[in-house]
Amino acid sequence: MPKEYRTIQEVAGPLMLVKGVENVGYDELGEIELSDGTRRRCKVLQIDEGNAMVQLFENATGINLDSSKVRFFGKSMELGVSEDMLGRMFDGLGRPIDGGPEIIPDARMDINGLPINPAARAYPSEFIQTGVSAIDGLNTLVRGQKLPIFSCSGLPHANLAAQIARQAKVRGTTEPFAVVFAAMGITFEEANFFMNSFRETGAIDRAVMFLNLANDPAVERISTPRMALTAAEYLAFEKDMHVLVILTDITNYADSLREVSAARKEVPGRRGYPGYMYTDLASLYERAGRQIGRKGSITMVPILTMPEDDKTHPIPDLTGYITEGQIILGRDLYRKGVQPPIDVLPSLSRLKDKGIGEGKTREDHANTMNQLFAAYSRGKDAKELMVVLGEAALSDMDKLYAKFADEFEKQYVSQGYNTDRSIEETLDLGWKLLGILPKSELKRIKDEYIEKYYKPYDEA
Repeated sequence: MPKEYRTIQEVAGPLMLVKGVENVGYDELGEIELSDGTRRRCKVLQIDEGNAMVQLFENATGINLDSSKVRFFGKSMELGVSEDMLGRMFDGLGRPIDGGPEIIPDARMDINGLPINPAARAYPSEFIQTGVSAIDGLNTLVRGQKLPIFSCSGLPHANLAAQIARQAKVRGTTEPFAVVFAAMGITFEEANFFMNSFRETGAIDRAVMFLNLANDPAVERISTPRMALTAAEYLAFEKDMHVLVILTDITNYADSLREVSAARKEVPGRRGYPGYMYTDLASLYERAGRQIGRKGSITMVPILTMPEDDKTHPIPDLTGYITEGQIILGRDLYRKGVQPPIDVLPSLSRLKDKGIGEGKTREDHANTMNQLFAAYSRGKDAKELMVVLGEAALSDMDKLYAKFADEFEKQYVSQGYNTDRSIEETLDLGWKLLGILPKSELKRIKDEYIEKYYKPYDEA
């Protein structure tokens, strides 16, 4: 039986000081029992000569310093894992919230996990089809990759997250595919949207959902992504599944980190965020990947809203350092009615070259991708020139490029949130749009592919 302590000295926000503890370690899980028998979970943040700084997972309301008692369990926080988690919904502490029975675990795993040893990592090389042309065709997601989505406040990143979760698949394999979805600090309305979206389409059957609402304790937000990644590691590396992990919204997670750091009176770093935020985010992101000798994999799509639409804000800035690219949603495209409003030019997937080509997507993929980028970039430049100087100042070729940019946004990028395009449909659509330009302009595509796929736009 764990030893009980009645030596709570102070409670400040999510933190509590317990004096005179023995044989208690950092990150150890504990439990507070109130005078009415209510129990709340906590964990040790700091130990200093028998004094334990404890972080509460629920609010501090009703804790009486004299009559409440604390006991420590000698282990860190764990999640009971089982294949029965598929199709289920949990809160940020891993408790079922869908009205179903408790999970009977096959194993109990430490939620902090272990980062994958770099020497044991297998290089990402297999294409994951999301059904979204702006991602599949231009910024391809590869199995084992970490590819974040950078959004702005008020943009429909939730719709895009749900679309990717519903549609994503690894082609050409019969190995099982699962989605682990973790939402942090979202409103009840957003939670309902995700739950209904998953249920209506049947995607819930292959998904595990962890939902932390905005009115849940901020501290619970810090454990939510770790719970999700622990479930993902079990499914990937114990059950040989391909797992896609979607984390939304990393900004809410980082704000909770700042809140706890301020309560601990730590010296703040940039914008008040703790100096260890880079390390903390890396401890999440680096749990994704593939391991040599194991069939399963974890591919991660973290979603974050950039405060004040600022790419240099610490959260997107540090995320960009740790991950392999970013998909950026643009406010201008959203105002034009483009759905999803993916701004393809500043977006980037650093591993896209590894997941495309013959045997993975199609032999013409790399060439058409480069040509679409170049043509869209020149088309946008032509449209900006048109705004300043008027249409009469443009050459006939510039007018074609401006037309290409308009059609590219309308047809290729704007596909709605319910359209699931195969990679062949995406590549064929790219060729249809390149038909707006004469053959002589397709300087980034091999002649053999032009002969095979090119048709003038009117004939396509």
